[in-house]
Amino acid sequence: MDFNLLLDGLLTTLSPGNLVLVFLGMLLGVLFGSLPGISSSMAIVLMLPFTYYMGVIPSIILLVAIYAGAAYGGSITAILFNTPGTPEAVATTFDGYPMTKQGKAGRALGLAISASAFGGIFSVFVMLFLSPPLSEVALKIQSAEYFALALLGITVISAVGTKNVTKAVISGMLGITIAMIGIDPISAAERFTFDHIELMNGIEFIPIMIGAFALGEVLNQITERSEAQNFSTSEKIKLEGYKLKDILKYKWVALKASAIGTAIGILPGTGGSIASIVSYGEALRSSKNKEKFGHGAEEGVVAPESANNAAAGGAMIPTLVLGIPGSPTTAVILAALTLQGLQPGPQLMSEQPLLLYCIFFSMLIASIVTFIGGRIGVKSFSLLLNLPYSTLAMFIIGLSIIGSYAVSNSMFNVWVMLAFGVIGYYMKKYHFSPASLVLGLVLGKLMEETFRRQLLITNGDYMSFITKPISATILLLAVLAIFYPLLAKYFSRKKEKSDQSISQ
Repeated sequence: MDFNLLLDGLLTTLSPGNLVLVFLGMLLGVLFGSLPGISSSMAIVLMLPFTYYMGVIPSIILLVAIYAGAAYGGSITAILFNTPGTPEAVATTFDGYPMTKQGKAGRALGLAISASAFGGIFSVFVMLFLSPPLSEVALKIQSAEYFALALLGITVISAVGTKNVTKAVISGMLGITIAMIGIDPISAAERFTFDHIELMNGIEFIPIMIGAFALGEVLNQITERSEAQNFSTSEKIKLEGYKLKDILKYKWVALKASAIGTAIGILPGTGGSIASIVSYGEALRSSKNKEKFGHGAEEGVVAPESANNAAAGGAMIPTLVLGIPGSPTTAVILAALTLQGLQPGPQLMSEQPLLLYCIFFSMLIASIVTFIGGRIGVKSFSLLLNLPYSTLAMFIIGLSIIGSYAVSNSMFNVWVMLAFGVIGYYMKKYHFSPASLVLGLVLGKLMEETFRRQLLITNGDYMSFITKPISATILLLAVLAIFYPLLAKYFSRKKEKSDQSISQ
């Protein structure tokens, strides 16, 4: 590592003009990320024309700061309104929104800010020191490993959103089935389209996510007509951040989730949504208080927020070092680099080393600014909880319609959102799991496509999934995740019986 270039990169990023761009990008990212359906990639696309007449370094610093800010912004509406601002924030709703219902919105937002900053800073240091070797490992990840990773994420389904495991699995299977609508990824045959052209490309999962979570919750609140469901309070909501004891309490959860998020982010085409789901499942598996998950567990906010922000940094590694986008958002950043006359890839590190260090430091500063400046913005958002629920409901419905339409400028997505709002309402009413539905939808397509591709590559050899070391290791973890609760109950009962026999 060239420490002179490192110092030059830091000084360049800290120049007044570039520092203003970092602040501006972070604020824009948080704003766009908190609006349902307006993802970080859309935010960057909207800002791309403004970078045409900027220099290479300032334009990339702005776009990267937007990316870092949006990774956190999605958690705001996820926690306050059960409406994920971005797909990466789906797992944050599992425990973030229950904390809001318990009057702990400020606490949940404080945890999300701190975890986001921790995950972002962790991934930046990984980027700085381990980019080349980690990118070489990422190239070895193929269909079998992607399938195993998706399967590991699917194992979370039985544990989120409802106490009834059977109904959670049914909800997940419904999501997987919906993911199969459209053109078959292998044979290009139509599936479940019923001759409707709108279904040819499948159903966008963002309108489904917004409908099942946001609109479904609004309908649930309205029909219950209970004052207990109104989160308005006469006291001002206080934003509680991490104290020293909290950092010590959740340090291993945040560290483990950040490592998972960075590792998954490095894999081309995955992104923060899978990282947050897998890290949430790992936090649940290793927790001593599993019964609290889904009902306001603080680890359930720390883990996904650390992971999805770490995945943002991890996704930059293959983008910059190999020229392979690690996520949809980094694909847009890749296009921005190309528009500036640069060719991302191995030669970028030798031709533009200063640019790489500026990207690292802009993400680092954006993460720190998110921790400090995010507190100001969140206080404004939390004041929305003091509005009457009738006003709040109209605000959420308006955001849901705008967010669904903005995905592809299509009214079809709005109708999908409204339909799944009703479905989400009845799922909540009869104790099915909208969360499992969305998890199945997000991971189902990846699991099916990679499973079938691996069989095509190996001429139908099912053993190829367990003969590859990385794939076999991930599958073993998935099996352990499935049977761990059963084994834990078995040994717990066995211990109770032995204790009773001793006492007698």
